[in-house]
Amino acid sequence: MSAAATVAHDHDIRPPAGHGKLRVLLVEDNPADIELVSRELRRGGFDLTMDVVETEEEFTARVRSNSYQVVLADYNLPQWRGLEALNVLRNEKLDIPLILVSGALGDVSAVECIKQGAMDYVLKDRLARLPVAVLSALQEKRLRDERQRAIDDLAKKVEELARSNRELEQFAYVASHDLQEPLRMVAAYTQLLAERYQGKLEQADKYIHYAVDGAKRMQTLVQDLLAFSRAGRQQGEVKETDCNVMVELAIANLQVAIRESGAQITYDHLPVVLANSSQIPQVFQNLIGNAIKFRGPKTPQIQITAERQENEWVFSVADNGIGIAPEYCQDIFVIFKRLHTRTEYPGNGIGLAICRKIIEQNGGRIWVTSQEGGGSTFKFTLPAAQGSSQG
Repeated sequence: MSAAATVAHDHDIRPPAGHGKLRVLLVEDNPADIELVSRELRRGGFDLTMDVVETEEEFTARVRSNSYQVVLADYNLPQWRGLEALNVLRNEKLDIPLILVSGALGDVSAVECIKQGAMDYVLKDRLARLPVAVLSALQEKRLRDERQRAIDDLAKKVEELARSNRELEQFAYVASHDLQEPLRMVAAYTQLLAERYQGKLEQADKYIHYAVDGAKRMQTLVQDLLAFSRAGRQQGEVKETDCNVMVELAIANLQVAIRESGAQITYDHLPVVLANSSQIPQVFQNLIGNAIKFRGPKTPQIQITAERQENEWVFSVADNGIGIAPEYCQDIFVIFKRLHTRTEYPGNGIGLAICRKIIEQNGGRIWVTSQEGGGSTFKFTLPAAQGSSQG
């Protein structure tokens, strides 16, 4: 930004009404200059809140603990140069506009200062231009933030579209194979009943069984597909959610399977997380249900624990079942991916895909560690509620 271009609009640019306080950090060691800078900004229409520092240490401490809209820095200070404040801002990953305010720039030109990252420079004998420089820096910062938000939103939409496309491709595959196969069974065997075995009910029983079985499989698959499409899309807000209650709901829904298998389920005092409480019981239900289904000769033993790691909780659902070969530990979260035939274990391979979808919708991730024949431990993360603790 050139001085000439800015000066031409000194009387045209003013802070918009109702823009709120301007939070300024001033790097300056001269009391008279501090007063002049403050006076010019107020004359320019800013409602001002200003902190003043002299040293790099003071500057670093201030920007770490406060939120400022703009930094004004004298170029020449006894212990350091104001331009070095740019390095502090970069190191702290703070995107705050910095404007040099100086009596002289010494050996470095104003253009060089701007190349290094300063938004503008204002000489102290022309402080009347300072409000314009500040407003221009704020406007440029706002436009830059809007562009970044637009880029982030676009990237998010691209990722969502890519994920939707992958799911649609997988659905198309299922529609052309798994859905059509039971439909063909229904059509073929009912046609045989009509054409060949009228009046011979004792021979028709087998074909009736095939037709009914195919229809039931098709119905189950359609229901699973609907469950998957709805996973992560239920209405409900993210709020503090007690995972003890979520596990209790899951266990209540699995009472028949638990009673038939004799499964023993233990869990610690689980934490409170930030999640959609209408979705989380499904995750525990699917993981516990899988542990019961894929059990070995021993009575199913399922243990649920949670461990705090920074701002999230890591949950573990461990079992003593048949386990998973390590090379398949990623594949099992893919929709319709099965490691066993339907005669060995029923199901359509959707439950873990639903778990992944729900966990990701709630800001977490899910994975499994396992050895074939050695049980499995499914782990997933959820954001911790403020002040939540275990027990």
